[in-house]
Amino acid sequence: MSDVERNIPGEDLPLAGVRVLEFCHTVMGPTCGLMLADMGAEVIKVEPAPQGDRTRVLSGFVAGAFSYYNRNKKSIGLNLKTEEGRGILYRLVKDADVVAENYGPGTAERLGMGYETLSKINPRLIFCALKGFLPGPYEHRAALDEVAQFMTGLAYMTGPPGQPLRAASSVIDMLGGIFGAMGMGALRQRETTGRGKKITSALFESSAFLVGQYMAGQAVSGLEPLPLPVRRRGWAIYETFDAKDGKKVFLGLTSNNHWNTFCDVFGRPDLKADTRYDTNEKRLDAYDFLRPLVQSVVIEYTVAEIIDLLAPKGIPIGPVGKPSDMFEDPHMNAGGGLLETMMTTGQKAKLPALPFSIDGKRLGLRLDPPKLGEHTHEVMARIGLSKDEVDQLIEREILR
Repeated sequence: MSDVERNIPGEDLPLAGVRVLEFCHTVMGPTCGLMLADMGAEVIKVEPAPQGDRTRVLSGFVAGAFSYYNRNKKSIGLNLKTEEGRGILYRLVKDADVVAENYGPGTAERLGMGYETLSKINPRLIFCALKGFLPGPYEHRAALDEVAQFMTGLAYMTGPPGQPLRAASSVIDMLGGIFGAMGMGALRQRETTGRGKKITSALFESSAFLVGQYMAGQAVSGLEPLPLPVRRRGWAIYETFDAKDGKKVFLGLTSNNHWNTFCDVFGRPDLKADTRYDTNEKRLDAYDFLRPLVQSVVIEYTVAEIIDLLAPKGIPIGPVGKPSDMFEDPHMNAGGGLLETMMTTGQKAKLPALPFSIDGKRLGLRLDPPKLGEHTHEVMARIGLSKDEVDQLIEREILR
């Protein structure tokens, strides 16, 4: 099946016809815009003129952030620190459906583009503010993904005792952006009320939502949760094992059916019939005996061999991989799960699509991540500016 056949046409996407002005940088805000863009909205990324979004030149572990979080968007450069730049913004807002921003506390208001200002220009506007904290004692603090992880105990739960460790992905930035995009349900409400809303999503509360599972566990058990490397076990066999080829495989036997199937596959009717192991709770008590036993079975097979044996039987199992493995993963490549995307360096790379399908089709790539100001002339023409006028504003660094 070709990419065209396995991806939803742009005009059939859920948010086709919705126009978004995105004033965002780094990960949280662009993730929100990415969700909306992939689902069909016209997302116009408004970058500061003349320099553009600094995310374009980040290095280190976020070096590819701009290319990953900004596909299917258009770009204009606009200097909001000038009166003329703000005037252009106000003209753009008149026919926008959504404004999304992830400035620091109070910055949008200082730039003259807070919700109170813009909603007077366009009462139907949905305003999505992506912040560090929701209203409360912390709301005026600056925040980062890692700040939220450390404050809420997520880092405490991730690392070994005494060594709190952030999650290995910008998971809070991304989740905050996703929750912001979920707030676009306000578009549906607007059909009834005729008025927009202000939606606020925040890093701290997103991280608190994740650790809520441990809070609930403590409330039920009365036991404070331990960091994951030394956690209390929920299942007897739920970890990695060494395979014959020197690689590791994760195996989870989380039900009685899994245990019985494992015993059947490897010819151990004695273990299956042994009442000392016939429930998960009993297997937990026998962990010190069962774990080496399972390891002695797994070590006789390569990773591929044991997956071929157990996966068709409904047992959760998978190789211990690296992110680079995903480039050529057969499953990711088979169903439109990877989108060949232009990187800021000029080469193309296959990057993950949003992880859901609609009627069996994935959300595809319609636009590569934009060059700075790539769509400035197109967007300015909508508000009546001629090419010469736009060129003059570019020369004066009002536009880019």
